[in-house]
Amino acid sequence: MSDAATADTSPMLTLNHLPYEMDGGIAERAAIGVIVLASDHTMEHEFRTLLDMPGVAFYESRIWNSNVITPDTLRAMEDKIEDCTGVILPGAELDVVAFGCTSASMVIGEEKVFQRILSARPEVACTTPITSAFAAFRAFGARRIGVITPYREDVNAVVREYIENKGFEVPVFASFNEEDDNKVSRISKNSLLNAVEQVRKASPIDALFVSCTSVRLAEFARDIETETGIPVTSSNHAMAWHCLRLAGVRDERPEFGKLFELQID
Repeated sequence: MSDAATADTSPMLTLNHLPYEMDGGIAERAAIGVIVLASDHTMEHEFRTLLDMPGVAFYESRIWNSNVITPDTLRAMEDKIEDCTGVILPGAELDVVAFGCTSASMVIGEEKVFQRILSARPEVACTTPITSAFAAFRAFGARRIGVITPYREDVNAVVREYIENKGFEVPVFASFNEEDDNKVSRISKNSLLNAVEQVRKASPIDALFVSCTSVRLAEFARDIETETGIPVTSSNHAMAWHCLRLAGVRDERPEFGKLFELQID
């Protein structure tokens, strides 16, 4: 008998409106939106580590920027923030939206960044790396901050003035003076540890801040603290912590250093 003669000719069944239940999803505890620079190699990698806990998820969009970091290229991002916020899970609720550029947050200004985010997400909590760093300094009880950046001099001038205008002292300011974000993301652990040691020896400080979302620090922040006895944070490290706290996640994770044992001050 041929295959055609033995083929099943019964009609295909279509089952519609199947019953279903919903759970809280992968972001049951916190849904965090993150705007990542087009030139950034590091933020998503570090956020995957720092936010790796049940019920916490982050969702990112990329914002166009030049890989050459100058005050003008940083300022040019302002008009793109609202659209980049709007494409993160349209129609779904987010607890926090974080704008992931430290130096642009200072060149543009935190309040202007927040206004752009809130234009797309009127009810969301907002943060930036420098907003998060200030929250971290207060949680540490730190006033004298040693700062390390990768930036060129005109960007460094903005950073130092911005931090000091918020009432913090910067007795030591150190920089790799590199303007290319693609190179900044490859600054080695040993280079950063050497910079930390130089800053620590230069003047008494209460805490150390490594500015720039492209610089890798999060996975060895605790090691630096153990070695130096000084609280340390970075742009991604502080912002991941701040996003969690703004979303109401209070878990302590000492493996990531002192900051992740603290709540918002």
